Amino acid sequence: MIKQAVMEDAQTAALLALQLWPNHTLEEFSEEMAQLINAENATIFLAYEDEEAVGFAQCQLRTDYVEGTHSSPVGYLEGLFVKEQYRQKGFAKLLIGRCEYWAKHMGCIEFASDCEMQNLESLAVHLKLGFVEANRIICFTKKL
Repeated sequence: MIKQAVMEDAQTAALLALQLWPNHTLEEFSEEMAQLINAENATIFLAYEDEEAVGFAQCQLRTDYVEGTHSSPVGYLEGLFVKEQYRQKGFAKLLIGRCEYWAKHMGCIEFASDCEMQNLESLAVHLKLGFVEANRIICFTKKL
């Protein structure tokens, strides 16, 4: 099940974000997730199996130039994480699908993302999810 995060989900989202970006604190992420949940130009989706939160996606609108895109605003995947034991089960695809639907609803016709050059796992996931490489700083675009 995928659900859009509400304020009560801020700490759940923060705990997942901490696994993706461990150089932060739970307090920092809890505050950041609460701000994103309240923002008009951003959202967070959580993936659940039974009652357990197993993944999240954070997306927002970007109005500045996004590599390889030709419109504005652009839906942008800021973060995607699925717990290791739940990977290869379609959760990332479901999370991205909800982000894309949200971005379309917000008026976007393109969706984009990026990853670090050395993050080959993220590169593979992006390509599997239908993104097309736009530049060698590794940015991705996807028509919505």
